[in-house]
Amino acid sequence: MSDSPGSTLLRDVTVITVDARRRILLNGFILVQDGRITHVSSQPPDTIPEETRILSLPGRIVIPGLINSHAHLAQSLLRGLAEDLPLHSWLCDRIWPLEAAYGGEGDAADGYAAARLTIAEMLLSGTTCFLEAMLTHGSGFANVARAVSEMGIRACLGKLVKFVETNPALQIQRPPPRLGRLRHPRGAPLSSFAQVGKACKQHDIGITMHCAEAPRDLPIFREVYNKTPMQFCEEAGLAGPKTVLAHMCHLDMDIDLAILRESRTTVTHNPTSNLKLASGIAKVPQMLEAGVNVALGTDGAPCNNSYDMLREMHLASILHKGNLLDAGSIGAHEALEMATIYGAKALGLEKEIGSLEVGKKADLVVLDARASWAAPWSPQQFVHGGMDPVSLVVGSCTGRDVTHVMVDGRILVEDGSLLVADESAIIQSARLAVAGILDRSGVYASRKEGWTYELM
Repeated sequence: MSDSPGSTLLRDVTVITVDARRRILLNGFILVQDGRITHVSSQPPDTIPEETRILSLPGRIVIPGLINSHAHLAQSLLRGLAEDLPLHSWLCDRIWPLEAAYGGEGDAADGYAAARLTIAEMLLSGTTCFLEAMLTHGSGFANVARAVSEMGIRACLGKLVKFVETNPALQIQRPPPRLGRLRHPRGAPLSSFAQVGKACKQHDIGITMHCAEAPRDLPIFREVYNKTPMQFCEEAGLAGPKTVLAHMCHLDMDIDLAILRESRTTVTHNPTSNLKLASGIAKVPQMLEAGVNVALGTDGAPCNNSYDMLREMHLASILHKGNLLDAGSIGAHEALEMATIYGAKALGLEKEIGSLEVGKKADLVVLDARASWAAPWSPQQFVHGGMDPVSLVVGSCTGRDVTHVMVDGRILVEDGSLLVADESAIIQSARLAVAGILDRSGVYASRKEGWTYELM
């Protein structure tokens, strides 16, 4: 990856811009110069700089780079190690002991191996920017920052703030030594959170936090603080346009919806994680209707099994239809907005990324829509009343259909291959790291009763 990205012209592509007019260009051109988009139109640019690389990509669809607004990079090593467990057991019996066993330094650091694995998966499946919600002591801030720098993805990194719970009636098992946490305000004094809120506002720092995730969280807010989740956040100074609250499945909608809207706080929807952990379903349709900014995230591998935002969009586009028994509820177009421009707004980056527009940074993804799974879609078929390409992308594509990924005008994935790192070496390092973590923690994946496993 060179220091200067130069210029690249993508032509003969369908472009889903997600701009203010939500334009879709069925035979589009995108010119990228020095990391920014200088032309996006159904007509070719008047002039093309010398030595411009020209990519003719008929049958492909270009979308803005996907933004994962709630992810845990350290947890890719724990994929499949905490299956079929409710949130409390998932945390106390599996995730905390496993994360406490992370170790190593430099290239051998488990946090570094995990971050590289997660970033590789993200890039290869079309994520160009992410918000890391909770960097722990074991994963190491420096490990993740190093991996981000080396691999060229765009990132907002959140450092964990740890409070000690003071309410013994909650009977919440403490995390193992060396592992801090701030999943949500379950018993820690409101005054402690108010100190964080005050400091963040003084220094113009964003806040992200797990909030109102599990069924017991709303009663806890009421019993311990005599407040709803958003009343707590508002009084602690945590609500605001630079705050991203993940999950938000259990709110008092009569009170909390208005506070979310008026404070301009973002909610990150994590449908796969919330379903897998039996946490519930956030009332996203009501939030969007009220004007709340709702972004989309995968959460971590142990509660999702994937960092594929295309899969997450698909689930978000159908979940609420079934939950509300309303086929007109959130669909493909809203899901794509949550994963692009709404995610950019959550991070304060909507003027730079989240849509394909002249002047914005060139973060984009190319999807191959030429195979049988996409048929009979084509630009010509659409003109004659056929499938909307947004429905195709959200309803049928997965990360394995990604062919090219560009961040800041640099191509990081080409023809489905990672250009910025050796994918096989990343996988091997991850396998070595998790073997040590399992041995040190003594925590192993459970086996399904009634199933037998044989190894030759």
